[in-house]
Amino acid sequence: MSTVQATAADIAGQIGMMWEVLKAPLLVPLLKSAVYICIAMELMLFVERLYMGIVIVLVKIFMKKPDKRYKWIPMSDDDLEIGSADFPKVLVQIPMFNEKEVYKISIGAACNLSWPSDRLVIQVLDDSTDPIVKDMVETECLRWESKGLNITYQIRETRGGYKAGALKEGLKHNYVKDCEYVVIFDADFRPEPDFLRRSIPFLIHNPEIALVQGRWRFVNSNECLLTRMQEMSLDYHFTVEQEVGSSTHAFFGFNGTGGIWRIAAIEEAGGWKDRTTVEDMDLAVRASLKGWKFVYLGDLQVKSELPSTFKAFRFQQHRWSCGPANLFRKMVMEIVRNKRVNFWKKFYVIYSFFFVRKIIAHMVTFFFFCVVLPLTLLVPEVEVPIWAAIYIPCIITTLNSVGTPRSIHLLFYWILFENVMAYHRTKATFIGLLEAKRANEWVVTEKLGDALKNKDKSKPVKKARGPLFGDRILPQELGFAAFLFFCGLYDVLYGKRQYFVYVFLQVITFTIAGFGYVGTIVPS
Repeated sequence: MSTVQATAADIAGQIGMMWEVLKAPLLVPLLKSAVYICIAMELMLFVERLYMGIVIVLVKIFMKKPDKRYKWIPMSDDDLEIGSADFPKVLVQIPMFNEKEVYKISIGAACNLSWPSDRLVIQVLDDSTDPIVKDMVETECLRWESKGLNITYQIRETRGGYKAGALKEGLKHNYVKDCEYVVIFDADFRPEPDFLRRSIPFLIHNPEIALVQGRWRFVNSNECLLTRMQEMSLDYHFTVEQEVGSSTHAFFGFNGTGGIWRIAAIEEAGGWKDRTTVEDMDLAVRASLKGWKFVYLGDLQVKSELPSTFKAFRFQQHRWSCGPANLFRKMVMEIVRNKRVNFWKKFYVIYSFFFVRKIIAHMVTFFFFCVVLPLTLLVPEVEVPIWAAIYIPCIITTLNSVGTPRSIHLLFYWILFENVMAYHRTKATFIGLLEAKRANEWVVTEKLGDALKNKDKSKPVKKARGPLFGDRILPQELGFAAFLFFCGLYDVLYGKRQYFVYVFLQVITFTIAGFGYVGTIVPS
């Protein structure tokens, strides 16, 4: 027994000596450099958030609403009595892929749009691979067609290009040639009947406008803590980022749904492309470089569904983080060389829209708060200024919370959860920048619709059975939890900075995510 203890002591002593030998000449300089880089990125993000905050306040106080800045004449109900010739023909595209739980909702909402039926073409673009689902969707289309709606059910032989391929193929049909505008609704989106009447006048009376984007509202935001966290992030995007981009540069990234396009602008920009997983953003940037303007209407709201399972959310965030980084790689020089937009708009698109929001924001959150700051607890020779570790992050977080005041009490947990998700987003960002193996991975976000509500509540809910690793237990999150626990424990035993309180809370969050206890557990 004594021999074993002596051997263990020798090994521990050798590890301690190696640590001391490597720390001063190698680890300390590397960690100091990492701290400086992270602080620089944090300051870039801070200036961006501060700028956005100031601009949105000025916009709300001094700037006129979109219907006052642009020419807008309402569509009169009296015109329907005279005839529908003055109403432009509109195409409604609803892309779908095995949307068993929500297909009726989206088709029904589109068919109930307040627009002359002879001036409306509804196109259900079904890429489903499940024959049962395909039959259900086609039957629903036939049901509405029997009521006099001009609705067509379109399928393709292959899923080439995914959503972009389906939208592009949909515009090729002969019956679309008479349509001036196309509105896109994903399968879980539920527009109000007056959506077209409120948005199309901007396009009719302002020939320079290519896109009118509505705001997403979430029908299941109260379903679980995961959906509340998503609501906080997305509300900032819509309340601040979209509003500022629309008001100052008439540019923002199309959200892929809940918006209406001028078909001529799509064609001039080169049509839909499937070179990245953000075909919507790709089209928006190309149209903007052609000189087209975009309008965001914050009060034009479209109901939709948030992913409520952690697996679905991770796949969605991979696509939303990888795609913009990959598009930035492909388009940055094209933006620089463009001669149709001014310098400030180029700067806004390259630096603010892409570099800071789509790249820096993910990286600084992960590297600074999940890697570098915990490592400084093990290397006391490297210090992080308190303003960089606490004050500036608190200001950034406060600015991020303005979109969802009802969730202000969840702000601290939102920070911890965003740090966990920053790992996935950072990984996806590098994959996009390097165009690695998963750069073009497209996984459709799973929607549950009313599936959980319709389950027999009298029966006990069982957790879904599936692969132990990958679906429920996530080794990478658990690995980070172990790393952070070691750093926090070291700070308790030997440190003087008392960052262990934050570190241990982050350990708990990583552990909860690592064991899959985030979001809705789908019944088997």
